[in-house]
Amino acid sequence: MDGVFVVFQGGRRVAAGSQVEAALAAQALTGEPDVLIFDPQGRSVDFDLRGGPEAVRARFASEDEAPRGRGRPKLGVVAREVTLLPRHWEWLAEQPGGASVALRKLVEAARRASEGPDRMRASRDAAYRFASAMAGDLGGFEEAMRCLFAGDDAGFKARIETWPGDIASQLRTYAAEAFGADDATA
Repeated sequence: MDGVFVVFQGGRRVAAGSQVEAALAAQALTGEPDVLIFDPQGRSVDFDLRGGPEAVRARFASEDEAPRGRGRPKLGVVAREVTLLPRHWEWLAEQPGGASVALRKLVEAARRASEGPDRMRASRDAAYRFASAMAGDLGGFEEAMRCLFAGDDAGFKARIETWPGDIASQLRTYAAEAFGADDATA
Protein backbone atom coordinates (compact mmCIF):
# COMPACT_ATOMS: atom_id res chain seq x y z
CA MET A 1 0.00 0.00 0.00
CA ASP A 2 2.94 2.36 0.55
CA GLY A 3 3.09 5.02 -2.12
CA VAL A 4 0.78 3.29 -4.61
CA PHE A 5 -1.93 5.35 -6.24
CA VAL A 6 -4.68 3.54 -8.14
CA VAL A 7 -6.88 4.72 -10.99
CA PHE A 8 -10.37 3.33 -11.48
CA GLN A 9 -12.78 3.81 -14.33
CA GLY A 10 -16.13 2.65 -13.07
CA GLY A 11 -15.54 -0.65 -11.32
CA ARG A 12 -12.34 -1.44 -13.22
CA ARG A 13 -8.80 -0.72 -12.01
CA VAL A 14 -6.92 0.71 -14.98
CA ALA A 15 -3.59 1.70 -13.41
CA ALA A 16 -1.52 1.60 -10.25
CA GLY A 17 1.77 3.27 -9.46
CA SER A 18 3.38 6.51 -8.36
CA GLN A 19 1.58 9.86 -8.34
CA VAL A 20 2.97 10.69 -11.77
CA GLU A 21 2.03 7.29 -13.22
CA ALA A 22 -1.51 7.57 -11.84
CA ALA A 23 -1.87 11.14 -13.12
CA LEU A 24 -0.68 10.16 -16.60
CA ALA A 25 -3.04 7.17 -16.69
CA ALA A 26 -5.95 9.37 -15.60
CA GLN A 27 -4.97 12.01 -18.13
CA ALA A 28 -5.17 9.38 -20.88
CA LEU A 29 -8.79 8.80 -19.80
CA THR A 30 -9.76 12.50 -19.94
CA GLY A 31 -13.34 12.71 -21.16
CA GLU A 32 -14.16 9.19 -20.04
CA PRO A 33 -16.84 8.81 -17.35
CA ASP A 34 -16.31 7.71 -13.75
CA VAL A 35 -12.53 8.08 -13.48
CA LEU A 36 -11.28 8.22 -9.89
CA ILE A 37 -7.76 8.28 -8.45
CA PHE A 38 -7.11 6.93 -4.94
CA ASP A 39 -4.07 7.67 -2.79
CA PRO A 40 -2.32 5.09 -0.57
CA GLN A 41 -4.69 5.98 2.30
CA GLY A 42 -7.81 5.17 0.23
CA ARG A 43 -8.80 8.79 -0.33
CA SER A 44 -10.12 9.92 -3.69
CA VAL A 45 -7.75 12.63 -4.94
CA ASP A 46 -7.84 15.17 -7.75
CA PHE A 47 -4.77 15.91 -9.82
CA ASP A 48 -4.25 18.85 -12.13
CA LEU A 49 -4.24 17.05 -15.47
CA ARG A 50 -4.08 20.12 -17.73
CA GLY A 51 -1.59 20.16 -20.57
CA GLY A 52 0.21 17.21 -22.05
CA PRO A 53 2.14 14.44 -20.31
CA GLU A 54 5.24 16.65 -19.98
CA ALA A 55 3.22 19.37 -18.22
CA VAL A 56 1.89 16.80 -15.73
CA ARG A 57 5.39 15.41 -15.11
CA ALA A 58 6.74 18.94 -14.61
CA ARG A 59 4.01 19.77 -12.08
CA PHE A 60 4.86 16.75 -9.95
CA ALA A 61 8.61 17.41 -10.24
CA SER A 62 8.13 20.97 -8.97
CA GLU A 63 6.14 19.65 -5.95
CA ASP A 64 9.08 17.40 -5.02
CA GLU A 65 11.45 20.39 -4.93
CA ALA A 66 9.66 22.32 -2.17
CA PRO A 67 11.96 24.58 -0.14
CA ARG A 68 13.15 23.20 3.18
CA GLY A 69 12.44 24.90 6.48
CA ARG A 70 14.62 25.44 9.53
CA GLY A 71 16.49 22.59 11.16
CA ARG A 72 19.15 20.24 9.87
CA PRO A 73 17.82 19.30 6.41
CA LYS A 74 20.67 16.93 5.58
CA LEU A 75 19.77 14.85 8.63
CA GLY A 76 16.03 15.20 8.08
CA VAL A 77 15.65 17.24 11.28
CA VAL A 78 12.93 19.88 11.25
CA ALA A 79 12.67 22.58 13.93
CA ARG A 80 9.20 23.26 15.32
CA GLU A 81 7.83 24.84 18.44
CA VAL A 82 6.87 22.66 21.41
CA THR A 83 4.84 23.99 24.32
CA LEU A 84 5.45 22.36 27.69
CA LEU A 85 4.95 23.19 31.33
CA PRO A 86 7.97 24.43 33.31
CA ARG A 87 8.32 21.11 35.16
CA HIS A 88 8.54 19.31 31.79
CA TRP A 89 11.30 21.65 30.62
CA GLU A 90 13.15 21.10 33.90
CA TRP A 91 12.98 17.33 33.51
CA LEU A 92 14.09 17.52 29.88
CA ALA A 93 17.05 19.76 30.78
CA GLU A 94 18.29 17.10 33.24
CA GLN A 95 18.30 14.34 30.62
CA PRO A 96 21.55 13.19 28.99
CA GLY A 97 21.89 14.86 25.60
CA GLY A 98 19.39 17.58 26.39
CA ALA A 99 15.76 18.18 25.52
CA SER A 100 15.95 17.25 21.83
CA VAL A 101 17.52 13.84 22.45
CA ALA A 102 15.10 13.06 25.28
CA LEU A 103 12.08 14.07 23.18
CA ARG A 104 13.25 11.98 20.20
CA LYS A 105 13.69 8.94 22.48
CA LEU A 106 10.22 9.42 23.99
CA VAL A 107 8.61 9.78 20.56
CA GLU A 108 10.37 6.67 19.22
CA ALA A 109 9.31 4.62 22.25
CA ALA A 110 5.70 5.76 21.84
CA ARG A 111 5.79 4.97 18.12
CA ARG A 112 7.07 1.44 18.75
CA ALA A 113 4.45 0.84 21.43
CA SER A 114 1.54 1.87 19.22
CA GLU A 115 2.84 0.66 15.84
CA GLY A 116 0.56 -2.38 15.49
CA PRO A 117 -2.70 -0.70 16.51
CA ASP A 118 -1.86 2.36 14.41
CA ARG A 119 -1.23 0.21 11.31
CA MET A 120 -4.48 -1.67 11.87
CA ARG A 121 -6.46 1.56 12.27
CA ALA A 122 -4.85 3.16 9.20
CA SER A 123 -5.56 0.07 7.11
CA ARG A 124 -9.17 -0.11 8.31
CA ASP A 125 -9.69 3.60 7.63
CA ALA A 126 -8.18 3.36 4.13
CA ALA A 127 -10.41 0.39 3.33
CA TYR A 128 -13.49 2.23 4.58
CA ARG A 129 -12.72 5.40 2.58
CA PHE A 130 -12.16 3.40 -0.60
CA ALA A 131 -15.24 1.21 -0.07
CA SER A 132 -17.42 4.24 0.63
CA ALA A 133 -16.43 5.79 -2.70
CA MET A 134 -16.45 2.65 -4.83
CA ALA A 135 -18.87 0.22 -3.20
CA GLY A 136 -21.27 2.28 -1.12
CA ASP A 137 -24.21 1.22 -3.28
CA LEU A 138 -23.23 -2.44 -3.64
CA GLY A 139 -25.12 -5.20 -1.88
CA GLY A 140 -23.71 -6.07 1.51
CA PHE A 141 -21.77 -2.80 1.90
CA GLU A 142 -23.01 -2.05 5.42
CA GLU A 143 -22.50 -5.63 6.57
CA ALA A 144 -18.98 -5.68 5.10
CA MET A 145 -18.11 -2.44 6.91
CA ARG A 146 -19.48 -3.81 10.18
CA CYS A 147 -17.23 -6.85 9.76
CA LEU A 148 -14.27 -4.61 8.90
CA PHE A 149 -14.64 -2.54 12.07
CA ALA A 150 -15.45 -5.59 14.22
CA GLY A 151 -12.24 -7.30 13.09
CA ASP A 152 -14.15 -10.17 11.44
CA ASP A 153 -11.83 -11.03 8.55
CA ALA A 154 -13.79 -14.08 7.35
CA GLY A 155 -17.09 -12.19 7.45
CA PHE A 156 -15.56 -9.23 5.61
CA LYS A 157 -14.17 -11.40 2.82
CA ALA A 158 -17.46 -13.29 2.51
CA ARG A 159 -19.45 -10.02 2.14
CA ILE A 160 -17.22 -8.61 -0.61
CA GLU A 161 -16.72 -11.79 -2.61
CA THR A 162 -19.61 -11.00 -5.01
CA TRP A 163 -18.43 -7.43 -5.64
CA PRO A 164 -16.68 -6.56 -8.92
CA GLY A 165 -13.26 -8.21 -8.93
CA ASP A 166 -11.06 -5.10 -9.13
CA ILE A 167 -13.01 -3.32 -6.38
CA ALA A 168 -12.86 -6.34 -4.05
CA SER A 169 -9.18 -6.90 -4.81
CA GLN A 170 -8.24 -3.27 -4.11
CA LEU A 171 -10.36 -3.28 -0.97
CA ARG A 172 -8.51 -6.38 0.28
CA THR A 173 -5.23 -4.55 -0.43
CA TYR A 174 -6.28 -1.55 1.66
CA ALA A 175 -7.59 -3.85 4.42
CA ALA A 176 -4.51 -6.11 4.42
CA GLU A 177 -3.45 -5.05 7.93
CA ALA A 178 -6.88 -4.21 9.33
CA PHE A 179 -7.37 -7.58 10.99
CA GLY A 180 -4.01 -7.93 12.72
CA ALA A 181 -0.32 -8.00 11.90
CA ASP A 182 -0.29 -11.73 11.20
CA ASP A 183 -3.03 -11.42 8.56
CA ALA A 184 -1.24 -9.10 6.12
CA THR A 185 -1.41 -11.72 3.34
CA ALA A 186 -5.03 -10.96 2.33
